[in-house]
Amino acid sequence: MADPFGRAVHDRWRDEQSEPLVQREGSTAREHATEMYLGEFAAESEDGQWLESRLDGPLLDMGAGAGRLALCFQERFETVAIEASEHLVETMDERGVRNARHVDMFALREAFGRDRFRSALAIGTQAGLAGSMGGLRQFLGDLAAVTTPDAIAVFECYDPERERTAELLGYRADPTPGLASRTMHFEYGEVVGETLLFRLFSPDRLREAAVGTGWTVVDVRRSPGEHPCPYTATLETSS
Repeated sequence: MADPFGRAVHDRWRDEQSEPLVQREGSTAREHATEMYLGEFAAESEDGQWLESRLDGPLLDMGAGAGRLALCFQERFETVAIEASEHLVETMDERGVRNARHVDMFALREAFGRDRFRSALAIGTQAGLAGSMGGLRQFLGDLAAVTTPDAIAVFECYDPERERTAELLGYRADPTPGLASRTMHFEYGEVVGETLLFRLFSPDRLREAAVGTGWTVVDVRRSPGEHPCPYTATLETSS
């Protein structure tokens, strides 16, 4: 499978990136920085302290990218970092992530046993790749199966009810309040990735999706103003 994003980040890590990484939707293209995935996570920052206060081990870092968070949290408790990109798993290995695995976050039951993790993390809006509200509910149910009865999960998500979210490349409005979608793909030189479909959902829609999955949304943390940066939702298992 073509993997322009993973290839570009891996090349950047090795100081071999020869072409820009580009996000494209139709005739619109935007260069996408790769260096931000390789920076050190500021654990002592306000955001870092907030996040750390919610997590415990064993931790499942889903869509871990180049391992920025895993490198930090593996020094505090057992951390398993998963990625669908073999290039990113190789990058994590080279950067010192101790337990990086080639696993699709939407196939958790196949990869892990019941009650394996105490907390889970999806920073980077990856949960939107569930593609639909039904897909999101299934993902939450699968995550509940591989986490303990007292687990915590933290997700980043885009909120369609914020006006500036419509500025995202590939944004598609939805007539249903609190929902939208986004389609785009990555290009790196001659490597063209598959079209990605993100489902965008407001905190209220996330709460609705969680009903019956074993999870309850207990906190929502927002960026200031109307910037389209994601909100961060904390969920707890509700067994």
